[in-house]
Amino acid sequence: MGFFDRLKETFSGNPSDILNEAEGKEYVELGSEESGKSDKIVVRSYMMTDFESIKPVLDALREGNTVAFINIKPLKDKDLVELKRAVTKLKKTCDAIDGDIAGLGEDWIAAVPSFGRIQRAARGEIKKPAEGAQVTEYSSREPSSGDEGPDQLKIDPY
Repeated sequence: MGFFDRLKETFSGNPSDILNEAEGKEYVELGSEESGKSDKIVVRSYMMTDFESIKPVLDALREGNTVAFINIKPLKDKDLVELKRAVTKLKKTCDAIDGDIAGLGEDWIAAVPSFGRIQRAARGEIKKPAEGAQVTEYSSREPSSGDEGPDQLKIDPY
């Protein structure tokens, strides 16, 4: 029996024979639901004591269901260069996941993944800070036509 004869025999079978043959095999039906992903949003606070302490924040933001409030005061008091590095890394991660980041007062940063945006006050709504207080805003998004005011990383040591 030649090659072509075997090929002809394989394809010339009755289609009902093929269906009957398939009925004897068992198949596993897969559900359409995603498993392992939580539907709940977690709001969590973090404390940044050194550059390495930013890793859990980044991991939580990449998962996509955590709103992070980060206390930067310990690192700000310790080392401003490390703080700038950490905030830059946080901004780049928020850009990559289409998230948002903003400063809350002097000692806190809020970061959200792609499902949320942080509302910023219009320029006229911003209250003047108390004498000697410093307000810094951190943003990872490009200002749109409706946004007013700079979104820049600015940390002054004193």
